[in-house]
Amino acid sequence: MQKVAVITGAASGIGRGLAERFAAEDMKVVVADVEESSLAELEADLKAKGSTVLAVRTDVSNAEEVENLAARTLDTFGAVHILCNNAGVVCSRPVWEHTLADWEWVLGVNLWGVIHGIRTFVPRMLAQGDACHIVNTASILGLVGGSGEGIYKVSKHGVVVLSETLADELAQKGAKIQVHVLCPGWVRTGILDSARNRPEAQQNSGVKTPLRQQTIGGSQNARAEMEAGLSPAEVADYVYRAIQNGTFYIHTHPEHKAWIRERMERILE
Repeated sequence: MQKVAVITGAASGIGRGLAERFAAEDMKVVVADVEESSLAELEADLKAKGSTVLAVRTDVSNAEEVENLAARTLDTFGAVHILCNNAGVVCSRPVWEHTLADWEWVLGVNLWGVIHGIRTFVPRMLAQGDACHIVNTASILGLVGGSGEGIYKVSKHGVVVLSETLADELAQKGAKIQVHVLCPGWVRTGILDSARNRPEAQQNSGVKTPLRQQTIGGSQNARAEMEAGLSPAEVADYVYRAIQNGTFYIHTHPEHKAWIRERMERILE
């Protein structure tokens, strides 16, 4: 039986890499994104390669739209075997200068998007009784502290602990659902330009503080770091191997484990 994979934030970046990899593995893919033109382009590209694809415009911060994504998936393909809660955005200022709109936008996509995906798809997966996988995209910044990217870190730390809790509770239930949390470093994506998809209702008005350059691990040149990062296809390889091997934490940059160890040692001290 052909497996069915659902990917949010699929129109670009890591999401597109995952969609292309799963399609190459002869899976049926359901691609979801708010960026309709890029989503349509991805759908056309995959179909041109002979893949079976369903594209559903979805704002993951909206519970009803995620419910619609699940309903469309099951109505079309009858099942879902892999769910990638991948959509993500970033907005960077000192934490005390962030507006309420900043918090609502970033947490709405990065954290509530995963929450909506879990509460919507997990009951359906349990009812199927099939072997399934859930991949939640966090970040290396979901495992470390330090200055910079406060909202983003809050959202990604939330995704990590949500994934850990979900994995433990499903294991206690004896469910045939494996959970994985993706914690990548720099990847060549368009996330630094994610404001292009920011809803009008969550735009800032009269905010004069400029967004500062995003930093990770002390880097002051985010775009240069990103351009030197992994390709989405390489990240998709890590994810596919983790699904095959049952790996929970998916690290794309092993050298970043030193940052995680440093934080853990500070906590233990």
